[in-house]
Amino acid sequence: MTDHTTSQGTYVEERYERDTRYLATRITADGREGWPVEAGRYRLVVSRACPWANRAIIVRRLLGLEDVLSMGVAGPTHDQRSWRFDLDPGGVDPVLGIERLEEAYEAAVPGYERGITVPAIVDIPSGAVVTNDFAQITLDLSTEWREFHRPGAPELYPDHLRDQIDEVSELVYRDVNNGVYRAGFAGTQGSYGQAYDRLFARLDWLENRLATQRYLVGDTITEADVRLFTTLVRFDPVYHGHFKCNRSKLTEMPVLWAYARDLFQTPGFGDTIDFVDIKRHYYEVHTDINPTGVVPRGPDLANWASPHFREELGGRPFGDGTPPGPPPADEQVPAAHNPALTGT
Repeated sequence: MTDHTTSQGTYVEERYERDTRYLATRITADGREGWPVEAGRYRLVVSRACPWANRAIIVRRLLGLEDVLSMGVAGPTHDQRSWRFDLDPGGVDPVLGIERLEEAYEAAVPGYERGITVPAIVDIPSGAVVTNDFAQITLDLSTEWREFHRPGAPELYPDHLRDQIDEVSELVYRDVNNGVYRAGFAGTQGSYGQAYDRLFARLDWLENRLATQRYLVGDTITEADVRLFTTLVRFDPVYHGHFKCNRSKLTEMPVLWAYARDLFQTPGFGDTIDFVDIKRHYYEVHTDINPTGVVPRGPDLANWASPHFREELGGRPFGDGTPPGPPPADEQVPAAHNPALTGT
């Protein structure tokens, strides 16, 4: 199993290890690394299926960067080579003019041999990927792209809370965001058990932390909440069964379930979720885990619209800011793909 790889990681001594060798060049306000922030110059490439890309979609929405940073959406499935633009007419991204994201990585690094991952930010004039460092991308959208934030954009990474946000985010990443993958792709009973135990110990810790406060850090939504949400929203549809993270469903963890619904019902969160793409990705792509490729019909997801009562804890979702408006018409999730938004 040591030579088995995916687009996101590999097995090392029968334990799953995420490939974090990113193209880490940053797009900054002063252009100090050669890539200045410019309206219309870059394209954010995502898949709605991917939790790492979902974070960038949410942050872009909350900050109101839709008219400044365009977004290309790859389909929910990929092969060993690349994510594909099979949702677009002719299977070609209308801005970049490519069929596979692989082409933009090759334009950046000929013979590129690492994972072809999303999110990726592509320089439109050259067609080359600038960065696929998912963690830094959202932080830079909050800090380096400030000139282009909408009026009323929230402070997702405020100076006075950064140390706390970084600390909580690291724990969430290690034990939850990446923890579900460590459990799902474990190559031995022992490595699975270790990942499983760490995952649910951290979820119990989060359950206790959020019992008396509405958000993870401070009294407003921050980067830490965005990072946790994208795993929680996939937990029951995918991770509970597909990745064998089955001690408890999210719906059986009352605090985290209410917290997740609170965020889901906040503009900019639930309206980015495509449950159909999410389930198709995991169950169709991971043939080593699900060789039949059969996608389950459940669970019932309309319950994401049920009352959460988290407002009783106080807090202000956007602080001194305001919620974002509706997503652009061409970026709306199909109604049939998110029953909690349609009530069906």
